[in-house]
Amino acid sequence: MIGRLRGIIIEKQAPDLVLDVQGVGYEVAAPMSTFCHLPALEQEVSLYTHLVVREDAQLLYGFATVRERLLFRSLLKVNGVGAKLALTILSGSDVDDFARSVQEGDAASLTRLPGVGKKTAERLIIEMRDRLKEVSGAMGLKPIVSEAAILAGAKDEAIEALVALGYKPAEADKMIRAVAGDNLTTADLIRQSLQRK
Repeated sequence: MIGRLRGIIIEKQAPDLVLDVQGVGYEVAAPMSTFCHLPALEQEVSLYTHLVVREDAQLLYGFATVRERLLFRSLLKVNGVGAKLALTILSGSDVDDFARSVQEGDAASLTRLPGVGKKTAERLIIEMRDRLKEVSGAMGLKPIVSEAAILAGAKDEAIEALVALGYKPAEADKMIRAVAGDNLTTADLIRQSLQRK
């Protein structure tokens, strides 16, 4: 699976962009929450990605933060929510607002999102309430949308690595925050957080 891409933006028309990664152009669809923060054409960007393989297509989705990707993946598990609707939900609401609406059972605010009717809103509230715990551990992570933000990306990568090792996202986030420094690489963050455990 393709988990992250770093390349030059050569085409950009919402919600789609093309990233040139060492001569290979990847078509990526991104929610507006990510798209609005993208740099100009011919600039470098890093995106977390999710690959959807269908019988008739392979679709790549890109996100500025781990939490956006986690929410996207969680939404895909909801009955009746496909990649297109999940992308629309992320485009119409940031992760914090969406989480708040679900936790408070606020179906009215969810139905204001494009493509979300009353039944879908109720299903999101029921099915996403527990799944949001997975996403909440990655709340507050900074977007990685430029070369200047590579070290912020190291924190995101370190959290992902700890989650892959079996830690809960909230616990991984807490471990990384405890050791986070301005100039630490992903490997340094992982090593130091495991040593403190």
